[in-house]
Amino acid sequence: MTELVRDVMTPRVVAVPPGATLVDAAQLMRAEDIGDVLVADQGVLVGVLTDRDIMVRAVAEGADPLTVSAGTVCTPDPVVIGPDEAVSTAVTLMREHAVRRLPVVSHGKPVGMVSLGDLAVSRDPGSVLADISRAAPDSLRGMPGTSGPAPA
Repeated sequence: MTELVRDVMTPRVVAVPPGATLVDAAQLMRAEDIGDVLVADQGVLVGVLTDRDIMVRAVAEGADPLTVSAGTVCTPDPVVIGPDEAVSTAVTLMREHAVRRLPVVSHGKPVGMVSLGDLAVSRDPGSVLADISRAAPDSLRGMPGTSGPAPA
């Protein structure tokens, strides 16, 4: 039986409107402990904004993250996949487009996200990538309310 994207995706969608500031988006990423957010206009996916996009496309260029919008910095029209597509299709799309995450979209609306980590946990649960994907991020170790030693 073919495993479907819906079986491995993270079904939660974290999104900001195109007019949200980069600070708003970054604060949401921090609060949700994620490295990207979807950019959606009235529920329709228009882009993906990563923490790296904020740094490279805005901060490194001297842009003011308090005034620059997510819609101007995000990757527009991202590669997407449907929830009823085969996991093997997700793997192929990630490889062909050199992306680590794919928004999962149904009828133009985001319904989840599938990442390399999701695929590793599903396809090879004993792999190093699966172990890393299940572990708490380094950015949280040593912070109040988390376990583990502070980074050196």
